[in-house]
Amino acid sequence: METKKKALGKGLEELFSNASFTFDDFEEEIVKEEKKNSIEIPLDEIRSNPYQPRKTFNEESLRELADSIKEYGVVEPIIVKKSVKGYEIVAGERRTKAAKMAGLTTIPAIVKDFSDSDMMEIALLENIQREDLNPIDEAASISEIIRLKGYTQEEFARRFGKSRSYITNLLGILKLPKEVQAKVKEGKLSMSHARSLSKLDDEQKIFYLADRIEKEGLNVRDIEKILSKKQSNKVVKELDPTLRIYEEAISDATGSKVKINDKKIEISYDSMTDLNRIMEILNIKIED
Repeated sequence: METKKKALGKGLEELFSNASFTFDDFEEEIVKEEKKNSIEIPLDEIRSNPYQPRKTFNEESLRELADSIKEYGVVEPIIVKKSVKGYEIVAGERRTKAAKMAGLTTIPAIVKDFSDSDMMEIALLENIQREDLNPIDEAASISEIIRLKGYTQEEFARRFGKSRSYITNLLGILKLPKEVQAKVKEGKLSMSHARSLSKLDDEQKIFYLADRIEKEGLNVRDIEKILSKKQSNKVVKELDPTLRIYEEAISDATGSKVKINDKKIEISYDSMTDLNRIMEILNIKIED
């Protein structure tokens, strides 16, 4: 317990370096230490963490929590930081929304000082650990943190307890057309579907397959069969099975579309940012 208190006093390093130290621990320790100092804050002065990656909340779950709040009140205070205009939520987004639904005008809160960088990482850690995010929101949030903090994918993966391949594959789905990303956010396409589609460089083919997945309930194996059939209808030289294995392995490692033919390896990219991501994965550094 003493170690956790010291870690919170120093900042968030313990939170990210100790795999056993979770967001729930983080919130619990602050509440235990500061609950006596909580104050009532008007709900109309509170806004969401601007770095909160979760954009949608389960309405039924919120209504159930609102009913509980009507009967018992807000049992545990939320955690906020003072901002230029009112307060920003550090922990307690659902309680805040449910309190508004319950008709409350104020909510008990603990005010703590966190930097914008802290706020960004706290929000992502909460959602990753509680598995509340859809793949698109999670990927977008990870991409933004990597950009702003200057992390490599490997550094980010280590800091948040994820595998490098997981981060690479997740970021790869951000290359999908916005309309297809929306289907992933709505749960009409799974992460596995998105990962398969993100390896295609033909946008029309992506739209075609996404539509069939939604209407016919296709799985990833079905998609592979469709693609294989279309490829066999073309007058092309069949790729050696061994080379196809290499092609898929490189594609998995880079999160990009890969083609091997005529003794050449082609790796697709869609922007300089994406190219730099691939260079990083391949551990290639360009001297200034």
